[in-house]
Amino acid sequence: MIEFRIDQRSGVATYVQLVQQVEQALRLGVLSPGDQLPTAREVVEATAINPNTVLKAYRELERAGLVEAKRGMGTFVRRSLGSGQTGRNSPLRYELAKWMGHARAAGLGKADLDALYTDVRAEHFPGP
Repeated sequence: MIEFRIDQRSGVATYVQLVQQVEQALRLGVLSPGDQLPTAREVVEATAINPNTVLKAYRELERAGLVEAKRGMGTFVRRSLGSGQTGRNSPLRYELAKWMGHARAAGLGKADLDALYTDVRAEHFPGP
């Protein structure tokens, strides 16, 4: 089950944060087709955001074909965004975790990792 975390200081609209978190969970294999998303009420209770914000995010996910709302039953995942290389047991994840351990041992902090990652990603994946 996904647990939403809202950052009110991020400058990103709350409904967009919800959409992005579901998409990330789909890419990482945390959510799979058939899984049920928390109800709007559950999200509101956990995050103290407006119910309409949750419903807007869920509608956006439905428009993208990622989830399906079933009246009286809830909202369910229709398809994954994962490639098989992003799941918990993937070799690439293992290598990245190992690399992160080396970076941490070398004294790099989160900001250093973010800067390094962003720079290297731009070299390998140019454009927006």
